[in-house]
Amino acid sequence: MGFYDYSVTDAQGNEVSMADFKGKVVLVVNTATGCGFTPHYKDIEAMYEQYHDQGLEVLDIPCNQFAGQTPGTDDEIHEFCQLHYNTKFPQMTKSEVNGEGQLPLYKFLKEQKGFEGFGKGPAALAMSVMLKKIDKDYKNNPDIKWNFTKFVVDREGNVVARFEPTEDMKKVAECVASLI
Repeated sequence: MGFYDYSVTDAQGNEVSMADFKGKVVLVVNTATGCGFTPHYKDIEAMYEQYHDQGLEVLDIPCNQFAGQTPGTDDEIHEFCQLHYNTKFPQMTKSEVNGEGQLPLYKFLKEQKGFEGFGKGPAALAMSVMLKKIDKDYKNNPDIKWNFTKFVVDREGNVVARFEPTEDMKKVAECVASLI
C-alpha cells in the first residue's frame, strides 16, 4: 500500500482520502495545544498561506499521547488554533499515532521514515534526556517521539522527509519549498 491508499477522519467526522491529495505536497503533523512546540503552528500556517495555492496541503492530526498535552475536544482544539494562530488548514479528529490504536497512515509513515535522531542543540539534548527516562530504547524504534513530528510527502506520494519537533522550522520550510 502507498500513501494514497490511506484515509483519516476530519474533525467533522468525514473521511479524508489521501488520494484527494494526488499531485500535491503534503505536510503531515501530529499536533498539540499545550506543548512547548505548539508555536510551530505559526510557522506551519505561514507555509500553508505561502504555498497552498501552489499545491501544499497540511494534514493536522491532533494527538494526546504525549504528556496529555491535547486534552480538549476536536471543537476546542480548533477554537484554540483559530484564536491563537489563525490557522486556515483543516484539522483532523484527535487520533493516536503510536501503539495499537494508531492510525494506519502513521504506521505507514513510520515505516517509510523512521526515527533518525533529534539533531543538535539544547532542545535536542533535552528531548533525548527526557525520552531516555520514558523509553531507554527510544532510538531504536520508529515511533513518534513527541508532538509536532512532521512528515513531508511529495507530489507522487513518496514520503521524502521526517522532521522531529526539535528541527528548525526553516529546514521544514526549505524542504516543502523544494517540492513546490
